[in-house]
Amino acid sequence: MTRIAFIGLGNMGGGMAANQAKVGHQVLAFDLSQAALDRAAAAGCTPAGSVAEAVKEAEVIITMLPAGPHVLKVYSEQIIGMAPTTALLLDCSTIDVDTARRVAGLATDAGYVFADAPVSGGTVAADAGTLAFMVGCPEDAFGRIEAALDPMSRVTMRAGDHGAGQAAKICNNMILGITMIGTCEAVALAEKLGLDPVKFFDIASKSSGQSWSVTSYYPWPGPVPTAPSNRDYEGGFATAMMLKDLKLAQEAAARAGAATPLGAQAEALYALFDGLGHGGRDFSAMLQMLRGFPSGAGPK
Repeated sequence: MTRIAFIGLGNMGGGMAANQAKVGHQVLAFDLSQAALDRAAAAGCTPAGSVAEAVKEAEVIITMLPAGPHVLKVYSEQIIGMAPTTALLLDCSTIDVDTARRVAGLATDAGYVFADAPVSGGTVAADAGTLAFMVGCPEDAFGRIEAALDPMSRVTMRAGDHGAGQAAKICNNMILGITMIGTCEAVALAEKLGLDPVKFFDIASKSSGQSWSVTSYYPWPGPVPTAPSNRDYEGGFATAMMLKDLKLAQEAAARAGAATPLGAQAEALYALFDGLGHGGRDFSAMLQMLRGFPSGAGPK
């Protein structure tokens, strides 16, 4: 049994912490939300009164926080120096590469092993323990990190040294954001042309238009039973979170001098959809706006 501190029990972190408890680890969990702490307790975790309390005797510390400033503050003020230096530090938040490297530097200088380990898969995979982890860490530490992530993971991949996990995540999600818009545009066009969107799925999923957005997350209800389109786009990967990731990608592109015109257009479209009040809906609900229903809902 490993003693794990889990900090951040939101839509993703709650399921991740529960899966650590499910395999028998002792999980001390902390979040600012009492409701989140109550859910964690029901899932077998032990609520902690503070970050310091959670980490003081931890062997592994996992954080799942909203943004870079939160990660920097929690690590610099509440983890580094408070946790034993033998603890493995794993940040699974999606943040900018520069902040990830800054936190890694602080942790390494203080004698800790640290990894940026953002995830792909959304809330369904977080709850099921089937996330994909993209890890930035020293090569000789990867085996220990992979083992610590295993209860939450379908696959864990080392992307490179510190910051590489975040780079992989924002590039991967830029692909996802772009391909989902393309999928939604094609489905909306198919409907306008009199083609049944379910029949279009049968064709596109077996043709050159095939992508993860088609076969695993089709935005029209029916063909993919687990897709949020079957739940009126509730749950899944929120539009606001996709917008956050696309903003990170565009900021990184600007700093690197990389041309990402489709990424920029995708960011603009998700910003529009978010501005219409749909930040909490799954990002595949973009289909409804493209069908001409700005409310985000329309006839199926």
